Amino acid sequence: ITNNRLGGGYDGDLSTPEQRIPATGMPGVDWETCMTMNDTWGFKSYDENWKSDEQLIRTLVETASKGGNFLLNVGPTPEGLIPRASVQRLAAMGKWMAVNSESIYGTTASPIGRPDWGYCTAKGNRLYLHVFDWPDDGKLSVDLPNASASGAYLLAQKKAKLAVVTEGDKLVVSVPPEGPDAIDSVVVLTLDAK
Repeated sequence: ITNNRLGGGYDGDLSTPEQRIPATGMPGVDWETCMTMNDTWGFKSYDENWKSDEQLIRTLVETASKGGNFLLNVGPTPEGLIPRASVQRLAAMGKWMAVNSESIYGTTASPIGRPDWGYCTAKGNRLYLHVFDWPDDGKLSVDLPNASASGAYLLAQKKAKLAVVTEGDKLVVSVPPEGPDAIDSVVVLTLDAK
């Protein structure tokens, strides 16, 4: 497998934008966003400008929602140690993934574009609604003309079923007053086969 870093106009098997996520992803192309945890590649003792847990988790989600892979740089020190700041961020991402990995692994790009409240990934007839901005009115609206849903639930609380109603071209999920995760609460919306 080769990528577009070989130069000479060679596209390779996948594209690898660095330090950015393409605005609309790269439809029809395998791609991955390559990003650092701070500002520099590898280990630089002077670079203390670390991205927050929130920024890294949300970057992972945005990348997956656009059909890409997230390649996150980890630079060991000259002694071969992973810096404490990197370990802390990786642990936070691991904690979030322990609950929400189903909404990332094996998913495809969002079939509903970029909703106002966050991002979406998809797998089969399930939409994973990554809610960054939890609705104050308890209603999560999803633009899905001519669609119907057989159910919804919070990925962090699978047994707590959420009501779904159709309002015009939208499916509206009734959610609790607060999401289970301050960074990204995932609502699973199961669509009817049609």
